[in-house]
Amino acid sequence: MRWRLLGTFLTLIVAVLGVLSVPLATAAASRDTQAMFLDRVNDTIRFASIADTALRTGQTMALRAELRQYEQLYGIGALVVGRDGEPVLVSGTDVDPYAPRVRAKIDEALSGNRSATAEVFWPWSSDPLIVVEPIARNGEVIGAALTLSPTDRLRATTLRNWATLAGECLAALLVGVLAASRLTRWLLRPVHELDAAAHALTEGRFGERVGFTSGPRELRNLVTSFNAMAEQISMLIERQRAFVSYAGHQLRTPLARVRLAMDNLAPQTLPSGREDHQLVIEEIERMARLYDALLAYAHADAASTELGPIDMAEVADARAAAWRDVAAEEGVTLAREGEGPAVALATADTVDQVLDALIDNAVKFAGPGSTVTLRVERPDPEWVEVHVVDNGPGMAPDELGRAAEPFWRHPRDQNLDGSGLGVTIATSLVTAGGGSLDLLPAEPHGVDARIRLRAAR
Repeated sequence: MRWRLLGTFLTLIVAVLGVLSVPLATAAASRDTQAMFLDRVNDTIRFASIADTALRTGQTMALRAELRQYEQLYGIGALVVGRDGEPVLVSGTDVDPYAPRVRAKIDEALSGNRSATAEVFWPWSSDPLIVVEPIARNGEVIGAALTLSPTDRLRATTLRNWATLAGECLAALLVGVLAASRLTRWLLRPVHELDAAAHALTEGRFGERVGFTSGPRELRNLVTSFNAMAEQISMLIERQRAFVSYAGHQLRTPLARVRLAMDNLAPQTLPSGREDHQLVIEEIERMARLYDALLAYAHADAASTELGPIDMAEVADARAAAWRDVAAEEGVTLAREGEGPAVALATADTVDQVLDALIDNAVKFAGPGSTVTLRVERPDPEWVEVHVVDNGPGMAPDELGRAAEPFWRHPRDQNLDGSGLGVTIATSLVTAGGGSLDLLPAEPHGVDARIRLRAAR
């Protein structure tokens, strides 16, 4: 965004400088040309007045000396022609009376026309400045006087003026760059601070706030609103954590007491009531498991998201070794596939917890005689994937989409132990670290739980 703002500001500055400098450069060149033209007009008129006497009397010595002295002093050639257009006097080696531009000017003067305003001489033009004045007597044109001036100095002066103007424009552009840079920093400073504070919130640092900052009034108002929102979110999360902690202290003890009381009542329970007694104990145990799952879910949402490099292959090997005997007791074969190392960015202990939840679900719901495969893959250099694949009965696509919902359980698994929060907790842990957890159909049947994390460089 900073470079876009700078580009916009600099484009406007360059456009303004161009709009101002081009007319100034043109005006400077035109001014110098007209100054030179007026000076040569005066000289040519004077030569025409002198030539009038010389042509009338035939005495050209004074005129010849005047033209020669003028050429020696200023390097400007001169020409005087008679009524027929033929040269009478020529001063200067560069004067060609029969050059097309010279003849055109002579014909114009013999027709009674004086030189009009000269066109602007640009630095890349090498043509001389030609000024012509008709010589008239009693209203009749009897000849013409012409001066032919080199324009080297004029063009050099124009170039110097343009160079000065370019330097001034460059200085203005540098000042504009500095001003635009300071302006963009002033505009974007609140944005950068807001971005840093927002990242702090996503990483679980709820005490971060945006301090007093400069910038436009609208952005300062946004900073105030953001700080108020962050304060409200922090307060709500602290209340949630306090509630979880309070619930932990308040619910564990009553559940333990009820379970102890039920155990004490077991010897006194009549045979007819033992089934109900056992049902109450199972419900107490289910409530304890559900409570533990709720605590885990709450802590998963508030967990730290500080990422670090973790070898997924090592974690997969460790979890496969830990669950292999448990799976064997359930009649399930736990296999490990894929090569290592496969280093990904994840939070500490996140992958262990997620794999425990997914392997537990796969072993529990695939059923005896099935196989659960733990596979690590690198589909491309940017990502690392860990798959927990079973060949159990699987689920329909719409059921796979609902499996991450809190407390959702498949209708055929209602009699199995569980809270319905395992996949939900695993999804929260993975997404908190910038990854994703997807439940996909396995081939030919079963569920493929895929953990996808960004690879560490």
